[in-house]
Amino acid sequence: MELRHLRYFVAVAEEGSVTVAAEKRLHTAQPSLSRQLRDLELEVGAPLLVRTSRGVTLTPAGQAFLDHARLALAQASEAVAAARRVARPAKASFSVGFLTGQEVEWLPHVTQILRDQLKEIDFRVSSDFSPAVAEAVQRGEIDLGFSRIEPQPDVTYEVIASEPIVAILPADHPLAALSEIDPAALGDFPFIGYTDTPHVLRGIVERYLRERGVIVSTSHFLDSFATGISLVASTGGLTLLPAYVEKLLPRSVVSRPLAGPSPVIEIAAGYRADNPSPVLRSFLRNIDWLIAARSAITEG
Repeated sequence: MELRHLRYFVAVAEEGSVTVAAEKRLHTAQPSLSRQLRDLELEVGAPLLVRTSRGVTLTPAGQAFLDHARLALAQASEAVAAARRVARPAKASFSVGFLTGQEVEWLPHVTQILRDQLKEIDFRVSSDFSPAVAEAVQRGEIDLGFSRIEPQPDVTYEVIASEPIVAILPADHPLAALSEIDPAALGDFPFIGYTDTPHVLRGIVERYLRERGVIVSTSHFLDSFATGISLVASTGGLTLLPAYVEKLLPRSVVSRPLAGPSPVIEIAAGYRADNPSPVLRSFLRNIDWLIAARSAITEG
């Protein structure tokens, strides 16, 4: 019995027709395929297919044989793949993690910097909360992390952008009619605060409100920008988030700048200085280009 016999049998069983399997999947002559199937049944010692004018159906023996035939073909395919992986040199890997939502802004620039190397490396991308991204860099699970500046013993940060923080509110909110919002007005409406997860954002907003003598009435708490936007849309409350979320807002939610000097929050590229990755070194050599490219798009 050869693998081609199994492949032929599985194709006929799945198509329910010798003719269709021969023409569309196996690209062989029908008489030749029928002969191969008869040879298989002789070797097995039991009929596997029942041939009718409407096509073919499986006998009980054929149904039992089908499951094992599929498994054998899958294992054979995996054996070939495993041999090929061993035969060729392993690709260097490079992993980048993003604060969820920031991949929209930064991934195109990262791939542009690494365009000459992408074919030669196993390039992996993930997203998570900012503290989790920083922790993954610290543990060596990712090579480069785009996050807030989250203090970690062995992580070095390069600030790549400062984003203004804006008010996010329902489109039908009373303050939405204004071109900019006086921070004092934030205390007059239900406010969506922050859990411990976005602690950098929470600290900046709390300091901003404290310095302006604004006391807000917190109705709900967000742990990510997606949660915040959903809470704004569903509860009618408002919150303060980095401006990068503006392009992600549904029609029912809008953003407005804050009057006067607005708070800002930094986004940074974090990495371990002791990481020997040549891909990381290539990225760091071009980080000024990354900052300039993103700034040009933002200002344009």
